Amino acid sequence: MTVSRALNNPKVVRPATIARVMDAVKITGYIPNMLAGGLATRRTKLIAVVVPQINNNMFVDTVQAIGDALALRGYHMLLCIVGYEPEDETDIVATLLSRRPDGIVLTGIHHTSELKRIILNANIPVVEIWDLTPTPVDMLIGFSHEKVGNAVGEYFLDKGFTRFGFICASDRRAVVRKNGAIAVLRGRPEHEIEELMVSRPANMEVGRSALRQMMAGDKRFDAIICSSDTLAQGVIMEAEAQGLRVPQDVSVMGFADLNFAAHNRPAITTVSVDKWGIGIRAAGMLADKIEGKAVGEPVVDIGYSLVIRESA
Repeated sequence: MTVSRALNNPKVVRPATIARVMDAVKITGYIPNMLAGGLATRRTKLIAVVVPQINNNMFVDTVQAIGDALALRGYHMLLCIVGYEPEDETDIVATLLSRRPDGIVLTGIHHTSELKRIILNANIPVVEIWDLTPTPVDMLIGFSHEKVGNAVGEYFLDKGFTRFGFICASDRRAVVRKNGAIAVLRGRPEHEIEELMVSRPANMEVGRSALRQMMAGDKRFDAIICSSDTLAQGVIMEAEAQGLRVPQDVSVMGFADLNFAAHNRPAITTVSVDKWGIGIRAAGMLADKIEGKAVGEPVVDIGYSLVIRESA
């Protein structure tokens, strides 16, 4: 009774008692059921979808695909934007779970130990997306960012380039791709490599500013490799503003094959990931598990492909 009052009506409970209750909540990973009084069954038909951002197009197709696929199965999507800080993800997901969703979609595989404990305690199906590991929390559909980086590095190995610039957004998956490409390129000692981490959101303006910064002092590069197509688009615009031709004077590569990449001039060489397919498969895996159906493959590597266009 005291715990119930501390959680639901803390004004009538002494602060010291509230502190003890909250300590116990944190230790056990307990999530208060805010909907219990109004539910006739344990099903809410609600799926929580957690992504770091939607202020660029990187996750938009995946989110839309999840929503459409869930609607066909009779579920509703609750979308939550958590940013890139693991502690923020933990706090927000704990709040989401208090609404007792039937399942949850998490972006990435790197979560705090507290979040993992909370999710396990919630005992609901979970799908992690946009990354790859043999040991997911529950289910997973994604791809290897390290292998993407390796493939980008290998693509440039045979071009005879020696001067490379990397413009990378400050998020874990982008850094893994960057490091994967650099690991391949450093196999040749003549390669000169410079790296620049940029703030989020990684938009065109940031791409233009980043290239100006990298080329200060008349530095020149054979190729600029960007962690997103949006950054690459900004780099191309700034290169042309400085009188450089793409790809004759400098090659530019992006990531994600966003909807404008093929229509940019020059068209952007990039890495394509089936963003829509990730969403469809994630929604199907969750719905199947919620409904007691067998999930054939709990870990799905959806792969990627290099898309060679004019910019590189």
